[in-house]
Parts: sequence; C-alpha cells; structure tokens
Amino acid sequence: MFLASLLFLAAAPSYQTDIQPLLQKHCTGCHQPASKAAGLDLSTHADATKGGRLGAAWIAGQPEDSIVVQYLVAAKQPRMPLGRPSLSEPEINLFREWIRAGAKDDTAAVAEVNKPTVYLQPPVINSLRFSPDGKHLAVSGNREILIHALDDKTPPLRLQGKAERILSLAYSKDGKLLIAGGGTPARFGEVQVWDPIAGKMLRNATLTSDTVFGASLAPDSSRIAVGAADNTVHVFDTASAKELYKIGNHEDWVLSTIFGVDSKRFVSISRDRSAKINDAASGAFLENANQLKTELYAVARHPAKDIIVIGGEDRYPYVYLLDRARSMKIADDSTLVRRIERQDGPITALDWSADAKLIAIGGGSPTVTLYDAETGKLAARCSGHSAGIYTVAFSPDSKTLATGGFDGKVRLYSTRDGSLIREFIPVPLAGAK
Repeated sequence: MFLASLLFLAAAPSYQTDIQPLLQKHCTGCHQPASKAAGLDLSTHADATKGGRLGAAWIAGQPEDSIVVQYLVAAKQPRMPLGRPSLSEPEINLFREWIRAGAKDDTAAVAEVNKPTVYLQPPVINSLRFSPDGKHLAVSGNREILIHALDDKTPPLRLQGKAERILSLAYSKDGKLLIAGGGTPARFGEVQVWDPIAGKMLRNATLTSDTVFGASLAPDSSRIAVGAADNTVHVFDTASAKELYKIGNHEDWVLSTIFGVDSKRFVSISRDRSAKINDAASGAFLENANQLKTELYAVARHPAKDIIVIGGEDRYPYVYLLDRARSMKIADDSTLVRRIERQDGPITALDWSADAKLIAIGGGSPTVTLYDAETGKLAARCSGHSAGIYTVAFSPDSKTLATGGFDGKVRLYSTRDGSLIREFIPVPLAGAK
C-alpha cells in the first residue's frame, strides 16, 4: 500500500507543466482579467481558486465536483472550451488527477516571475519599432519590451510580460497601443496589447503550444493577426483580445502577416512558399499573391498602397500588387512589379519607409541594404553588425533606420547614405557601469 501511494504521488500531474499550459491554450482567451467570462479568471492559480459567479474552478481532492471538469465533459450545459474542439480524454484526465492529488500550485513565486530580467549578455533582438511620433523605440527583450526615449534623457520603460520571447511588435497609428507577439517555446504563444505610454498591459491572449510569429495590427486597430508553428493564422479582436477565427490553409509555419491599407484584407506568408491574401472580416482565402518559388520569411507593405514586398530563402525580394485583373487562386506572376537583386543571405526582415521611397532588407548577411522602391536600384548599405539581422524599422520621418539581430545591439543609420548614427545595447547588463 505504501509503495502504491508513492507511485501515485510521483505520477501526479504538475500545475506548472501540465495544467497551466492547457488553461493558457484553451481557456484564458475568455477567462482573463480583461474579459472574465462568468466572472472567472483562469490566468493564475490564485484567481482560478477564488473563482467566479459559479464558484471556484476546482475543489482540491474532488475532481467530479469541480466546475472545470464538469464543463469540460458537460452533456447539458455548454461544453468548454466554448465553440472550439473539446479537450482529449487524456487532457481531461490530467485535470482529474491533478485535482484528486490536491490541486497544488507548483509554479515559481509570483514575485520571482515579475522581477525584471537580469541580463549577463545582450539578448538577440527579434523586433523593434518606432512610435508614430518618432520619440521612442520599442525593442524586444527576454520576457519584456523595452521602450527607449530617443532623447537619451530617461531610462527605458520596461514592460514585463509572461512570454519568454517577444518576436514581433506593432504600434497603432495613434501610438496609444503597442501589440506584441511571441510566447514561451514548446509551451504557449501569446498576443499582448499594451498601453505603451502608461506601461500597462491592457489584455492578452494565449494560443497554440508554441510561440507565434509576425503579429500585425490592422490600420484601423480593429484586428490583430499572428502566424503560428502549427501552420495556422489566428485573428483577434483588439478591444477584447478574443480570438475571432483561425485559418488553416497553409502547409508550413506562418512567419509573418500584414494588413492591407483599408484593413479589409491581410496577407500571411509562410515557409510553404505562399503569400496568401485573406478576407479580414471572415478569414476566407481570396487568392495567392505570388507565384510559389521559395520559403518566405518576411513581408512589408507600401505605406499608402496595397503593394507588398516579400522575401525568404532564395535571397530575392519580390514586389507584388495585391490586386489583379481577375482572381487567380493559384497565382502566376502577373502582379509582380519587380524583383530586386539577390541579397548576400536569406531575407528575414523587411520594411517600407513612410515616405514610400525606400525598402530596407535584412537577413543572413550582417549588412542591411536600402533600395529605391520605384526603381529597385541600390540606394545605400548599412554596415556594422557582426551577425545576421532579424528586424529593421524606418522612423516616421523616413530619415532613420533602426536595425537589430543576433549580436544584441540596436543600430541607427541615416537613410540618406547608410552612415551609422549610433549604436547601443538596449538592455541593462548586470555589472555594467
């Protein structure tokens, strides 16, 4: 009997590794601080135990009397997650066994989780974006976003989140919202909506079982789109962070998204070689923008027209119109505006200047190139990085280009001639003076 008890205890599920990821993936989209369906917040163990209008989410030792189990297996009342596929029997049994074993919280202390990240060396920079007024630069860090005032008079504002990796950033046109996409590898993806001025997270949504990529915000700020490693695209309502729909028409990882000028369409690009045009209201597939050539990693749009530039493994940037004389589900190259010259490495970062004159290209090469958007001719080279580039961004006045990547330094260049203005490490390093 004693040995049997030990075996049972050893096999008891963990809240941190078994239960919390399931809640994040399937439940916290509706049960979170910004939208407590039935008054229930499932984003933390403490809030779930406190419960909502129907009581606590679980009762330790009593799985069949716990609301979370009752709604997961419900026959009469609405089965959860509402409007989505039911959890598998093994997943539901994880909840049963964890509750039967005492429903204990084995996560790290909240105070530890919320402590500012300590950096011993510069982290890889996956994304950066200028604020619309050009006064700040948001930079991805580890479990945080750092917002730097470009006047250098104040220390950066550090926005601490749950996701270990921030892989994409996007500001709203008025600068009142900052969108972040990322997650914790092999655990969950997360979309975050921030008030970047107050430094406050307004709402978030968790999804899938891995990080998400290429978060973009519609120009009218109504919707957020992200790609995922399970070959899907997810679209959220910005005001509530509720998922509106999921698209599964790609055949490989979806690495970036971008909305059209009028917010009615968006493009998703994937390692399956396609740039797909989708209806933003319904998620319906409209057509492919490009002829399939190579794995795609990055996309950017003309600031005032529905023209995109895409790039990926074959090192060529392609400029395409999003409209053609007639719809072609399997696209040809009739909407190709131009192919820019081959780069020195795979293309992982693109941006189009606000004045529409320049396209910036970064990737496997440590040099970022600038091209005249009208002619496709090389305008400047931006040198100084020691390794590959993962993100590029033009300032609102188009006079400055910010870059970041593997070496962990932000570099600011003049777009006039590609000269380096300055460089800095965007995070505080432990022991640095």
